[in-house]
Amino acid sequence: MQEESWISKIAFFFNKVLALLTLVAYLLPFLSPKLFPFLSVLTLSMPLFLFLNFIFFMIWLLQLKRKFFLSAFVLLIGFTFINKFYKFSETNIKEESTDFTLMSFNVRLFNLYEWLPSKDVPEQITELIQGYNPDILCLQEYSPNDRVRVRNFGYKHIKVEGGKNKYGQAIFSKYEIINTGEINFPNSSNNVIYADIIKNIDTIRVYSMHLQSIKISTDIHETLDENKSKFIFKRISSAFKEQQQQSELIQEHYNECNYPKIVCGDMNNSAFSYVYRNIRGNMADAFEKVGTGFGASYNFKYYPARIDYIFVEKGIEVKEFKTDNSVQLSDHFPVFTRLNLDVKKLK
Repeated sequence: MQEESWISKIAFFFNKVLALLTLVAYLLPFLSPKLFPFLSVLTLSMPLFLFLNFIFFMIWLLQLKRKFFLSAFVLLIGFTFINKFYKFSETNIKEESTDFTLMSFNVRLFNLYEWLPSKDVPEQITELIQGYNPDILCLQEYSPNDRVRVRNFGYKHIKVEGGKNKYGQAIFSKYEIINTGEINFPNSSNNVIYADIIKNIDTIRVYSMHLQSIKISTDIHETLDENKSKFIFKRISSAFKEQQQQSELIQEHYNECNYPKIVCGDMNNSAFSYVYRNIRGNMADAFEKVGTGFGASYNFKYYPARIDYIFVEKGIEVKEFKTDNSVQLSDHFPVFTRLNLDVKKLK
């Protein structure tokens, strides 16, 4: 029997360390960031962990070594996590006249401070919205701008604050809005706004959320070159603790609502997190239902970050979902879905 090489031994050692870290990461959606703030940061590495486990699986399998069982076991346990990260097939269900569409987009103040070199970002965002022509439009990091012409919406709920340059959130609707409100977060400029909207004879509640930002540069090299890893690590864990409190306020609020609910917007956290699990609850993730690919909604270099979501309650069928990363008009990409109220399930 041929003796195992030292390279193989070292590789398998790292494979075991990776397997352990991945198993720990699997538990993190169930562990409070307030209790385990530093561990919670590992959720951001989950896609990388899954990818590396797959690499090890293929290496050992091609060499016909039984070591492949370790990564196979880890991937099998985390199969549901893979579905949150990548969807292999898109499922679009037949369109009906009773369908309605919703678009959510963090517009980054319509490039108010010229983060992007293009001078006509407001006009391009207007064109993008008009192209999709959603029935309900939710905008985070909204700022009043005369160059943005949001047409075809007879109803709106806008909540902004600030001095000369105001910012906040907005919900626009083609259907009648009969009630509006906000969920304000302690010691934060972030918040949630909501609107009760009449669709045919039914009323649905739409929440638009913008949770605490972790404030990481979209250029990963810039972040690494600054050599501020410890500072960034602490900042992320601190933001996750704030997000936990914010998610609990959202959950408490929508649990008291008897209308079918849609929760959308910028969560600033991954689908592997405690915060995601808390806000989603028993609702369906539109991307998981009918999305495709990575569904990356944040323009982060070399990492397909999905931090913008659309969740729908039982009784609302998801028939189409799309993340549009064809144009860069913000640090986020818009997400779009086609939905239908299932009257039988609402009863």
